[in-house]
Amino acid sequence: MQKFLSLVQRTTLVLVVAAMLPFAAMAQSDWPSRPVRVIVPSSPGGGTDAFARLLAQALTDQLKQSFVVDNKPGASGNIGADLAAKSAPDGYTLLIASNSSLGINPVIMKNMPFDVERDLTPVSRGVMAPMVLVATPSTGWKTLKDLADAGKANPDKFFYGSAGVGSPPYIGMRMIADALGARFTHVPYKGVAPAYQDLLGGQLHFMYTDLATIDQHIKAGKVIPLAVNEKTPLLPNVPTLKEAGADVRAWTSFSIMAPAKTPAPIIKKLSAEIGKAFRNPAVVQRLEQQALIPVLDTPETFAVELRKEREHWGQFIKRNNIVAE
Repeated sequence: MQKFLSLVQRTTLVLVVAAMLPFAAMAQSDWPSRPVRVIVPSSPGGGTDAFARLLAQALTDQLKQSFVVDNKPGASGNIGADLAAKSAPDGYTLLIASNSSLGINPVIMKNMPFDVERDLTPVSRGVMAPMVLVATPSTGWKTLKDLADAGKANPDKFFYGSAGVGSPPYIGMRMIADALGARFTHVPYKGVAPAYQDLLGGQLHFMYTDLATIDQHIKAGKVIPLAVNEKTPLLPNVPTLKEAGADVRAWTSFSIMAPAKTPAPIIKKLSAEIGKAFRNPAVVQRLEQQALIPVLDTPETFAVELRKEREHWGQFIKRNNIVAE
């Protein structure tokens, strides 16, 4: 009798699962049928937030369903990223985060609340944000060599700021100083805005930062661009770091992730829609205005690049014993 009941139970379970499969497939094919939450693990107004809102609007227009940005700052991006990682993998929660959260935090922090590879699924690289090394006019520096000479002649006398030890601008500046054989003093801030205030006020001498957020001050002549991480039409006459004497790869990117186990058809559809947005002339124009470079890729190629990125940052971080504050 017990064996018979067990057989009936198993048969019933198989029939229930089989009956549910068409509904699950239908739910995936109808995605999105309700608003999608887009978690941004930083405050409103920053580069990640600006890109997230631009992309959310584009996807809203294309898919005729709301993509709503939800800012969850704190813990160097880990609060928002952890929230996304622990959300239901149904396609209705996405994460748009910088490579600080996805490529540096997993290396620099000992007690991460989630595992990027295990708990999140790559969707798209999103955009790359060109970076620029700028100095205040009072320094008199016009080139990267000027900065290098100052840092060699007066070690630790000149100050630069960043949004913290785990940020790409900080790690990037450490890489630049290492390549130049010069020494400078780092001043950490709780965000880039207060760092800019001190830079423009003369308390800081220079910064390595996103071009999109400092461009207005370059145009106003308040800071002098010394080098960019890669060529950009916004600063056509400014040399790259490599051309100026520092062969360094340090960049910022804003990428799209989903909770692990989000259905593959949804990931594929979302990736295709992001690619469609990046081919929209109106979206491209807005990205160019923010000095952002769209990356047309697939979830598979992005996953490979993300692993390479963690290795790239990790090698330098471990070699120099850099730890999160």
